[in-house]
Amino acid sequence: MTTATKPRFTLEFEKPIRELEDQVAKLRASSEGAGMDAAKELTSLEAKLDKTRREIYGNLTPWQRVQLARHPRRPYSLDYISLLFDDFQELHGDRLYMDDESTVGGTAIFEGKPVVVIGQQKGRDTKENLRRNFGCPNPEGYRKALRLMRLAERFKLPIVTLVDTPGAFPGIGSEERHVAEAIAVNLREMSQLKVPIVTFVIGEGGSGGALGIAVSDRVYILENAYYSVISPEGCAAILFKDRAHAPKAAEALKLDAPNLVKLGVVDGVVREPLGGAQEDPAATASAIRKTLRAALSELGKLKPEKLVNNRYAKFRGMGVFTG
Repeated sequence: MTTATKPRFTLEFEKPIRELEDQVAKLRASSEGAGMDAAKELTSLEAKLDKTRREIYGNLTPWQRVQLARHPRRPYSLDYISLLFDDFQELHGDRLYMDDESTVGGTAIFEGKPVVVIGQQKGRDTKENLRRNFGCPNPEGYRKALRLMRLAERFKLPIVTLVDTPGAFPGIGSEERHVAEAIAVNLREMSQLKVPIVTFVIGEGGSGGALGIAVSDRVYILENAYYSVISPEGCAAILFKDRAHAPKAAEALKLDAPNLVKLGVVDGVVREPLGGAQEDPAATASAIRKTLRAALSELGKLKPEKLVNNRYAKFRGMGVFTG
């Protein structure tokens, strides 16, 4: 079976859309094959398809957005890096233990100016996912990221990070090499970096695994990404003793973009094409580019001390406390 004839990956809530797409395709093929004029029927069916798309994608639940964030065709960090930056030079290793391929990063050019870009990378197939550790960084991933951030500070380069991880890797080796400590050091050090830092949550933003590269001056989230202290399944297993309650947990966690803006956890939402970023990666990258350009322009006018003070105040101001 060729790539062109492979069935599209379909989420449960997308089935009404796929059924209508199939009807349109069959009607078009049969009318062309028989030499019939089915323009009127096609117009009516296509209008129904367009309406169904807008109704479904315009009223997504938090759990449905989580599903889109995990879509296997969704663009990953390296996809966006190739679309947004020129002359990306990937740098490897944490200079302490190994190179963690779930974290990628290096120097690049954004619209004529040098930056350091860091992203969390998943794989497209089983072999690559094993190599990328399913996008779950080990301690070395965070230490590599910090090494690159310090390099950026030394040369006064802005930092751009792309978050897409279910969470830091919780395996025995990761714990033995102090993954919690590696994340904690990143939180402390990022809060004090004297260069602009801009983060985009492009897919999954899970727990400290995401926050480890997201203590930034500006944090933006794609429309169908999520950012949460725990995955819906993990939350459901703890609170409801059953992962089947993940949709309920997703609602309670308020992990979707609209809620995160209201709560002040993120600074803005980057719109996606109807159906998700995978429907038009270039258009999604263009929207990210516009947001990144504006953020770097604004942050570039601030003195280093002002950047640090504002960043500290931003994160200290999150949350609601009652006595």
